[in-house]
Amino acid sequence: MYELREESPDDWWEVEALYDTCFAPGREALSSYRLREDVARVGPLCLVARDGNGILAGAIRYWPVAVGEDRLDALLLGPVAVHPTRQGEGLGGVLMEQSLAAAKALNWRRVILVGDAPYYGRFGFNRLEHVDMPPPTNPARVLGYALTQGAWDGIAGQVTRYAP
Repeated sequence: MYELREESPDDWWEVEALYDTCFAPGREALSSYRLREDVARVGPLCLVARDGNGILAGAIRYWPVAVGEDRLDALLLGPVAVHPTRQGEGLGGVLMEQSLAAAKALNWRRVILVGDAPYYGRFGFNRLEHVDMPPPTNPARVLGYALTQGAWDGIAGQVTRYAP
C-alpha cells in the first residue's frame, strides 16, 4: 500500500534522483524541459507515492503551458516515474488516475504530454495531430487528454511557455 500526497520541497532531491534513475542521461535537455524553465509547477497535482516505510516509489509532476495563437491553458504532464523495483504493480496508473482526477477537480480542461501512445492511450490520451511541441519532438508522441468534453477540439498550434 502506498501513501499518495502532494510533493513538498523536502521531497525534491529524492524525486530528482528517481527521475535520474528512470530516465536516460540528458533528460533535462529535452524540449519539454524548456517549457518548464522559470515556471512554477502546479503544486496540488505534483504527487509522490511512498511505501509503508516512507521510501519513495513514484512521482508525477505537472506544469502549465500555453497552446496555439490564443495561448489556451493546458497542463504539461511529466515526468511520471515509478522506481524500477516497484514497476509492474500498477503504481504508475494510480499516479495518473489520481492526478488527472485532481486536475479536473481544479477546473483544468486539457492535458498534454510527450510519450508512448500505447501506454498513455489506456488512460484516454490520443495523438494531437495539429499541436506542435518545440523541436526536437517526435510528433507521433504528442498526446492529449480532454478533462472536459471537447477540450482539444479545433485546437492547433505551438505549445509555448506559460506566462500568466
